[in-house]
Amino acid sequence: MYRFSRSIYRDLAPRVIENGHGTSAARQHLLEASEATIERLAHDRRYFARPARSLFNEVRAHFAISEQFYVYKVIERNLSLCVEYLERMPGELGLDGLPRHCRASTRKGTPCQREPLPGRDYCPSHKHLEEPLEATPLAA
Repeated sequence: MYRFSRSIYRDLAPRVIENGHGTSAARQHLLEASEATIERLAHDRRYFARPARSLFNEVRAHFAISEQFYVYKVIERNLSLCVEYLERMPGELGLDGLPRHCRASTRKGTPCQREPLPGRDYCPSHKHLEEPLEATPLAA
């Protein structure tokens, strides 16, 4: 999964400018922000509405104004490729190749070990925690 964040970093690191903290600190922040975005996208894609905009807003201060359109396009392209990759992955396996587990916690505070329903994040015992994707219109 980190190949997408590393691709963002490789494309954008040479364009980082010094903004008072030094270029090495700015590059480190770019890499960490990219990796955090990819990780969140991989684990919580459903609740991450605009990942490209979020990452761009976080790192835009490290680039000249004339470079910001290019920066946004690089971020948007790589994150769209990441989303395509995640959508092609089998639903019954997690990113590490192991079977997925329910996202809920038990009453004792330990993670639920049951397998989630197909296409869902929660098992049958915790399906009430799942938020609906779309609100259904009320019949008048």
